[in-house]
Amino acid sequence: MPKTRLAGIGMYVPKNIIKNDDLKKYMDTSDEWIRANTGIQERRYANRDDETTATMGIEAAKAAIENAGLTPKDIDFIIFATLCPDYYFPGCGVLVQRELGITDIGALDVRNQCSGFIYSLSVGDQFIRSGMYKNVLVIGSEKHSYALDFTTRGRQVTAMFGDGAGAVVLQPTEDASQSILSTHLHSDGSGAEQNVVFNPGSHSNHWAKDVADYDPSDWGEQYVSHNMINKGQIFPTMVGSAVMKKAIVKLPEVVNEALAANGKTLSDLNMLILNQSNLRIAEFVQQKLGLSNDQVYTNIHKYGNTTAASIPIALYEAAAMGKIKKGDLVCVASYGSGITWASALFYW
Repeated sequence: MPKTRLAGIGMYVPKNIIKNDDLKKYMDTSDEWIRANTGIQERRYANRDDETTATMGIEAAKAAIENAGLTPKDIDFIIFATLCPDYYFPGCGVLVQRELGITDIGALDVRNQCSGFIYSLSVGDQFIRSGMYKNVLVIGSEKHSYALDFTTRGRQVTAMFGDGAGAVVLQPTEDASQSILSTHLHSDGSGAEQNVVFNPGSHSNHWAKDVADYDPSDWGEQYVSHNMINKGQIFPTMVGSAVMKKAIVKLPEVVNEALAANGKTLSDLNMLILNQSNLRIAEFVQQKLGLSNDQVYTNIHKYGNTTAASIPIALYEAAAMGKIKKGDLVCVASYGSGITWASALFYW
Protein backbone atom coordinates (compact mmCIF):
# COMPACT_ATOMS: atom_id res chain seq x y z
CA MET A 1 0.00 0.00 0.00
CA PRO A 2 1.45 3.42 -0.93
CA LYS A 3 1.97 6.17 1.59
CA THR A 4 1.06 9.83 1.13
CA ARG A 5 3.41 12.77 0.73
CA LEU A 6 2.83 16.50 0.64
CA ALA A 7 4.03 17.14 -2.89
CA GLY A 8 3.20 20.84 -3.15
CA ILE A 9 2.06 23.74 -1.01
CA GLY A 10 0.75 27.26 -1.63
CA MET A 11 -0.89 30.17 0.17
CA TYR A 12 -2.76 33.37 -0.56
CA VAL A 13 -3.63 36.30 1.67
CA PRO A 14 -5.38 39.54 0.66
CA LYS A 15 -3.40 42.77 0.40
CA ASN A 16 -5.63 44.73 2.79
CA ILE A 17 -3.90 44.90 6.20
CA ILE A 18 -6.19 45.73 9.12
CA LYS A 19 -4.37 46.74 12.28
CA ASN A 20 -5.87 46.54 15.74
CA ASP A 21 -6.33 50.28 15.95
CA ASP A 22 -8.39 50.18 12.74
CA LEU A 23 -11.07 48.25 14.62
CA LYS A 24 -11.56 51.14 17.04
CA LYS A 25 -13.65 52.83 14.34
CA TYR A 26 -16.31 50.16 14.84
CA MET A 27 -16.11 49.00 18.45
CA ASP A 28 -14.81 49.79 21.91
CA THR A 29 -11.47 47.99 21.89
CA SER A 30 -7.75 48.74 21.91
CA ASP A 31 -4.51 47.52 20.43
CA GLU A 32 -3.25 46.79 23.94
CA TRP A 33 -6.25 44.61 24.84
CA ILE A 34 -6.14 42.59 21.60
CA ARG A 35 -2.39 41.99 21.81
CA ALA A 36 -2.52 41.03 25.48
CA ASN A 37 -5.40 38.57 25.07
CA THR A 38 -4.71 37.07 21.62
CA GLY A 39 -1.24 38.07 20.43
CA ILE A 40 -2.76 39.48 17.24
CA GLN A 41 -1.33 42.71 15.83
CA GLU A 42 -3.01 42.74 12.41
CA ARG A 43 -5.03 40.64 10.01
CA ARG A 44 -5.92 40.62 6.30
CA TYR A 45 -9.37 41.39 4.90
CA ALA A 46 -10.44 40.36 1.42
CA ASN A 47 -11.80 42.92 -1.02
CA ARG A 48 -15.54 42.82 -0.56
CA ASP A 49 -16.36 42.73 -4.27
CA ASP A 50 -13.76 40.63 -6.06
CA GLU A 51 -12.27 38.24 -3.46
CA THR A 52 -14.24 35.34 -2.05
CA THR A 53 -13.49 32.24 -0.02
CA ALA A 54 -13.34 30.27 -3.28
CA THR A 55 -11.21 32.75 -5.25
CA MET A 56 -8.63 32.90 -2.48
CA GLY A 57 -8.64 29.11 -2.33
CA ILE A 58 -8.10 29.00 -6.09
CA GLU A 59 -5.03 31.24 -5.84
CA ALA A 60 -3.54 29.07 -3.08
CA ALA A 61 -4.37 25.95 -5.12
CA LYS A 62 -2.63 27.30 -8.22
CA ALA A 63 0.51 27.94 -6.17
CA ALA A 64 0.41 24.46 -4.62
CA ILE A 65 -0.14 22.77 -7.99
CA GLU A 66 2.78 24.67 -9.52
CA ASN A 67 4.94 23.88 -6.50
CA ALA A 68 4.19 20.18 -7.04
CA GLY A 69 5.30 20.44 -10.67
CA LEU A 70 1.79 19.70 -11.95
CA THR A 71 -0.95 21.37 -13.94
CA PRO A 72 -4.60 21.61 -12.89
CA LYS A 73 -5.43 18.81 -15.33
CA ASP A 74 -3.38 16.43 -13.16
CA ILE A 75 -5.64 16.90 -10.13
CA ASP A 76 -8.14 14.06 -9.73
CA PHE A 77 -9.93 15.05 -6.50
CA ILE A 78 -10.56 18.27 -4.55
CA ILE A 79 -11.21 18.65 -0.81
CA PHE A 80 -12.21 22.13 0.34
CA ALA A 81 -12.37 23.06 4.04
CA THR A 82 -14.14 26.25 5.12
CA LEU A 83 -16.71 27.59 7.57
CA CYS A 84 -17.68 30.55 5.37
CA PRO A 85 -18.43 29.25 1.85
CA ASP A 86 -19.37 31.50 -1.06
CA TYR A 87 -22.83 29.96 -1.14
CA TYR A 88 -24.84 28.15 1.51
CA PHE A 89 -24.92 25.56 -1.26
CA PRO A 90 -23.27 24.41 -3.45
CA GLY A 91 -19.90 24.18 -1.74
CA CYS A 92 -16.67 25.85 -2.76
CA GLY A 93 -15.07 22.68 -4.11
CA VAL A 94 -17.05 22.73 -7.33
CA LEU A 95 -16.25 26.43 -7.81
CA VAL A 96 -12.54 25.61 -7.65
CA GLN A 97 -13.04 22.73 -10.06
CA ARG A 98 -14.86 24.99 -12.52
CA GLU A 99 -12.35 27.84 -12.36
CA LEU A 100 -9.34 25.53 -12.72
CA GLY A 101 -10.93 24.03 -15.83
CA ILE A 102 -10.97 20.49 -14.49
CA THR A 103 -13.94 18.49 -15.72
CA ASP A 104 -15.73 15.59 -14.06
CA ILE A 105 -13.53 15.07 -11.00
CA GLY A 106 -15.06 14.84 -7.52
CA ALA A 107 -15.13 17.74 -5.07
CA LEU A 108 -15.77 17.33 -1.35
CA ASP A 109 -16.52 20.14 1.12
CA VAL A 110 -15.52 19.75 4.78
CA ARG A 111 -17.13 21.72 7.62
CA ASN A 112 -14.89 21.23 10.64
CA GLN A 113 -13.91 24.84 11.21
CA CYS A 114 -10.43 25.23 12.79
CA SER A 115 -9.88 21.47 12.44
CA GLY A 116 -11.08 21.46 8.84
CA PHE A 117 -7.65 21.30 7.23
CA ILE A 118 -6.45 18.32 9.29
CA TYR A 119 -9.75 16.50 8.77
CA SER A 120 -9.38 17.15 5.02
CA LEU A 121 -5.75 16.03 5.08
CA SER A 122 -6.86 12.79 6.74
CA VAL A 123 -9.51 12.14 4.10
CA GLY A 124 -7.05 12.84 1.30
CA ASP A 125 -4.48 10.56 2.93
CA GLN A 126 -6.95 7.68 2.90
CA PHE A 127 -7.80 8.25 -0.77
CA ILE A 128 -4.11 8.17 -1.69
CA ARG A 129 -3.31 5.13 0.46
CA SER A 130 -6.22 3.19 -1.03
CA GLY A 131 -5.00 3.94 -4.56
CA MET A 132 -8.27 5.64 -5.49
CA TYR A 133 -6.60 8.97 -6.44
CA LYS A 134 -3.10 10.08 -7.40
CA ASN A 135 -3.18 13.87 -7.01
CA VAL A 136 -5.50 15.18 -4.31
CA LEU A 137 -5.84 18.94 -3.85
CA VAL A 138 -6.62 19.99 -0.26
CA ILE A 139 -7.63 23.60 0.37
CA GLY A 140 -8.41 25.57 3.51
CA SER A 141 -9.82 29.03 2.85
CA GLU A 142 -11.79 31.62 4.82
CA LYS A 143 -13.36 35.03 4.20
CA HIS A 144 -14.42 35.85 7.74
CA SER A 145 -14.52 39.60 7.31
CA TYR A 146 -17.82 39.69 5.43
CA ALA A 147 -19.72 37.98 8.28
CA LEU A 148 -18.36 39.46 11.50
CA ASP A 149 -20.20 41.70 13.94
CA PHE A 150 -18.42 45.06 13.67
CA THR A 151 -19.91 46.44 16.89
CA THR A 152 -18.83 46.41 20.52
CA ARG A 153 -21.23 43.49 21.00
CA GLY A 154 -19.12 41.33 18.69
CA ARG A 155 -15.64 42.57 19.52
CA GLN A 156 -14.45 39.40 21.30
CA VAL A 157 -14.87 37.38 18.11
CA THR A 158 -14.34 40.04 15.45
CA ALA A 159 -10.93 41.10 16.78
CA MET A 160 -9.61 37.57 16.31
CA PHE A 161 -10.41 36.65 12.73
CA GLY A 162 -8.82 37.32 9.35
CA ASP A 163 -9.02 36.13 5.75
CA GLY A 164 -6.70 33.90 3.75
CA ALA A 165 -6.14 30.53 2.09
CA GLY A 166 -3.66 27.69 2.01
CA ALA A 167 -3.46 24.51 -0.07
CA VAL A 168 -1.46 21.33 -0.47
CA VAL A 169 -1.25 18.62 -3.12
CA LEU A 170 -1.09 15.03 -1.89
CA GLN A 171 0.55 12.25 -3.91
CA PRO A 172 1.46 8.58 -3.38
CA THR A 173 5.00 7.69 -2.39
CA GLU A 174 6.95 4.58 -1.44
CA ASP A 175 9.42 6.68 0.55
CA ALA A 176 8.43 6.39 4.21
CA SER A 177 10.89 9.15 5.11
CA GLN A 178 8.80 11.70 3.24
CA SER A 179 5.24 10.73 4.06
CA ILE A 180 2.24 11.20 6.33
CA LEU A 181 2.64 8.82 9.26
CA SER A 182 -0.81 9.13 10.84
CA THR A 183 -3.79 11.39 11.48
CA HIS A 184 -5.96 11.54 14.60
CA LEU A 185 -9.49 12.99 14.65
CA HIS A 186 -11.73 13.71 17.65
CA SER A 187 -14.92 15.56 18.55
CA ASP A 188 -17.17 16.29 21.52
CA GLY A 189 -20.59 17.62 20.58
CA SER A 190 -21.40 18.57 24.17
CA GLY A 191 -19.55 21.82 23.51
CA ALA A 192 -21.21 22.62 20.18
CA GLU A 193 -22.81 25.85 21.40
CA GLN A 194 -19.58 27.22 22.85
CA ASN A 195 -18.50 28.51 19.43
CA VAL A 196 -21.41 28.81 17.02
CA VAL A 197 -23.39 30.83 14.53
CA PHE A 198 -26.97 30.17 15.64
CA ASN A 199 -28.76 31.48 12.55
CA PRO A 200 -29.60 31.07 9.77
CA GLY A 201 -30.16 27.37 10.23
CA SER A 202 -32.82 24.70 10.11
CA HIS A 203 -32.89 24.03 13.86
CA SER A 204 -35.71 26.56 14.54
CA ASN A 205 -35.23 26.49 18.33
CA HIS A 206 -34.54 22.81 18.94
CA TRP A 207 -30.92 22.99 20.11
CA ALA A 208 -31.17 26.49 21.53
CA LYS A 209 -33.10 25.14 24.51
CA ASP A 210 -29.74 24.00 25.87
CA VAL A 211 -28.36 27.55 25.81
CA ALA A 212 -28.39 29.39 29.14
CA ASP A 213 -29.81 32.66 27.78
CA TYR A 214 -32.38 30.96 25.54
CA ASP A 215 -35.43 33.09 24.78
CA PRO A 216 -38.23 31.39 22.78
CA SER A 217 -39.03 34.71 21.09
CA ASP A 218 -35.60 34.74 19.45
CA TRP A 219 -36.62 32.15 16.89
CA GLY A 220 -39.67 32.06 14.67
CA GLU A 221 -40.80 29.95 11.78
CA GLN A 222 -38.77 31.92 9.25
CA TYR A 223 -35.32 30.85 8.10
CA VAL A 224 -34.07 34.39 8.69
CA SER A 225 -36.07 36.93 10.71
CA HIS A 226 -35.54 40.57 11.62
CA ASN A 227 -35.35 39.48 15.26
CA MET A 228 -32.43 37.17 14.49
CA ILE A 229 -30.60 40.00 12.74
CA ASN A 230 -31.36 42.59 15.42
CA LYS A 231 -30.09 40.28 18.19
CA GLY A 232 -26.92 39.45 16.28
CA GLN A 233 -27.71 35.75 15.96
CA ILE A 234 -26.40 35.73 12.39
CA PHE A 235 -22.90 36.45 13.69
CA PRO A 236 -20.44 34.02 15.32
CA THR A 237 -20.44 33.83 19.11
CA MET A 238 -17.91 32.22 21.39
CA VAL A 239 -17.53 31.37 25.06
CA GLY A 240 -13.83 32.15 24.94
CA SER A 241 -12.92 30.94 28.42
CA ALA A 242 -14.54 27.53 27.87
CA VAL A 243 -12.88 27.08 24.48
CA MET A 244 -9.45 28.01 25.81
CA LYS A 245 -9.79 25.85 28.93
CA LYS A 246 -10.40 22.73 26.88
CA ALA A 247 -7.96 23.60 24.07
CA ILE A 248 -4.97 23.70 26.39
CA VAL A 249 -5.83 20.16 27.51
CA LYS A 250 -6.77 18.55 24.19
CA LEU A 251 -3.98 20.00 22.05
CA PRO A 252 -1.09 18.51 24.08
CA GLU A 253 -3.02 15.23 24.28
CA VAL A 254 -3.51 14.94 20.53
CA VAL A 255 0.12 15.86 19.81
CA ASN A 256 1.32 13.15 22.20
CA GLU A 257 -1.19 10.73 20.68
CA ALA A 258 0.36 11.20 17.23
CA LEU A 259 3.89 10.79 18.52
CA ALA A 260 3.06 7.69 20.58
CA ALA A 261 1.24 6.06 17.64
CA ASN A 262 4.48 6.19 15.67
CA GLY A 263 6.99 5.41 18.39
CA LYS A 264 8.25 9.00 18.48
CA THR A 265 8.95 11.39 21.33
CA LEU A 266 8.88 15.17 21.68
CA SER A 267 12.65 15.23 21.24
CA ASP A 268 12.19 13.74 17.74
CA LEU A 269 9.87 16.57 16.71
CA ASN A 270 11.36 19.26 14.49
CA MET A 271 8.27 21.44 14.16
CA LEU A 272 4.84 21.82 15.74
CA ILE A 273 2.24 24.03 14.07
CA LEU A 274 -1.11 24.61 15.75
CA ASN A 275 -4.14 26.21 14.18
CA GLN A 276 -3.56 29.91 14.77
CA SER A 277 -6.47 30.64 17.11
CA ASN A 278 -4.76 32.41 20.00
CA LEU A 279 -1.09 33.01 20.73
CA ARG A 280 -1.69 32.45 24.44
CA ILE A 281 -2.94 28.93 23.71
CA ALA A 282 0.14 28.22 21.57
CA GLU A 283 2.44 29.52 24.30
CA PHE A 284 0.74 27.38 26.95
CA VAL A 285 0.92 24.25 24.78
CA GLN A 286 4.58 24.89 23.99
CA GLN A 287 5.37 25.28 27.69
CA LYS A 288 3.36 22.20 28.68
CA LEU A 289 5.13 20.05 26.08
CA GLY A 290 8.53 21.52 26.89
CA LEU A 291 9.28 22.53 23.29
CA SER A 292 11.83 25.14 22.28
CA ASN A 293 11.04 28.23 20.21
CA ASP A 294 12.66 26.52 17.22
CA GLN A 295 10.14 23.67 17.48
CA VAL A 296 7.01 25.84 17.27
CA TYR A 297 5.96 28.23 14.52
CA THR A 298 3.26 30.88 14.90
CA ASN A 299 2.13 33.70 12.62
CA ILE A 300 -1.16 34.72 14.24
CA HIS A 301 0.30 38.16 14.94
CA LYS A 302 0.24 38.84 11.18
CA TYR A 303 -2.96 37.15 10.02
CA GLY A 304 -5.23 36.62 13.00
CA ASN A 305 -7.24 33.41 13.11
CA THR A 306 -7.89 32.13 9.59
CA THR A 307 -9.35 28.84 10.94
CA ALA A 308 -9.17 26.15 8.21
CA ALA A 309 -6.53 28.17 6.33
CA SER A 310 -4.23 28.83 9.27
CA ILE A 311 -2.25 25.58 9.30
CA PRO A 312 -1.41 25.43 5.56
CA ILE A 313 -0.52 29.15 5.60
CA ALA A 314 1.82 28.60 8.56
CA LEU A 315 3.28 25.46 6.97
CA TYR A 316 4.01 27.37 3.77
CA GLU A 317 5.71 30.22 5.60
CA ALA A 318 7.73 27.98 7.90
CA ALA A 319 9.04 26.03 4.91
CA ALA A 320 9.75 29.19 2.91
CA MET A 321 11.75 30.59 5.85
CA GLY A 322 13.80 27.40 6.14
CA LYS A 323 12.32 26.53 9.54
CA ILE A 324 11.12 23.21 8.07
CA LYS A 325 13.54 21.22 5.93
CA LYS A 326 13.26 18.04 3.90
CA GLY A 327 13.07 15.02 6.18
CA ASP A 328 11.97 17.01 9.23
CA LEU A 329 9.33 15.47 11.48
CA VAL A 330 6.35 17.84 11.60
CA CYS A 331 3.20 17.70 13.70
CA VAL A 332 0.14 19.84 13.03
CA ALA A 333 -2.68 20.02 15.57
CA SER A 334 -5.94 21.92 15.85
CA TYR A 335 -8.82 22.61 18.18
CA GLY A 336 -12.03 24.43 17.36
CA SER A 337 -15.77 24.68 17.02
CA GLY A 338 -17.70 21.45 17.18
CA ILE A 339 -15.93 20.85 19.48
CA THR A 340 -13.31 19.14 17.29
CA TRP A 341 -9.61 18.51 17.68
CA ALA A 342 -7.10 16.68 15.52
CA SER A 343 -3.45 16.08 14.69
CA ALA A 344 -1.32 14.79 11.86
CA LEU A 345 2.30 13.65 11.96
CA PHE A 346 4.42 13.58 8.83
CA TYR A 347 7.89 13.86 7.39
CA TRP A 348 8.39 16.98 5.28
